Amino acid sequence: MPLPYDLCARVQNAFRARHHKIAVDHTTQNLGILSILLRTGFISNVTRGTIESPSPTDFLRVGEAQRRIWAELKYRDDRPVLSDMELISRPSRRIFMDIGELRRICSGRRAQTIKPLGMGEIAVVRTKNKEHEWLEAREALQLNLDGEVICRAR
Repeated sequence: MPLPYDLCARVQNAFRARHHKIAVDHTTQNLGILSILLRTGFISNVTRGTIESPSPTDFLRVGEAQRRIWAELKYRDDRPVLSDMELISRPSRRIFMDIGELRRICSGRRAQTIKPLGMGEIAVVRTKNKEHEWLEAREALQLNLDGEVICRAR
């Protein structure tokens, strides 16, 4: 499984370079994180496609190595909507939080070594629940699911 820091770096660098679309490898992890960014309004569209273009019909015809997820980036007044995306849980130090700790970072208090979420900021949580594997921290709190805090975006 690819590490989430690759997606964080690609998205952040694409926003800084003022790209309109980016293509990332087609994995459930990338699809889960990008769908959270789409639901929270940081990106405007997510489409399956190939290396060449975002085409759902071509996606079904090519092999696994050629499949990509295309994300359309969002800008407001010529400034990127997503200004920073950083990794919280690293391969050398995984950060798992229970419901109480998730409640603390969502309500403006520090939990473990993690700073609280500010206004307009999200945290991506990977839970053990297969139906809701990738959630935003506030969604995980509503569903009463704990898990690994992967990254944060503001």
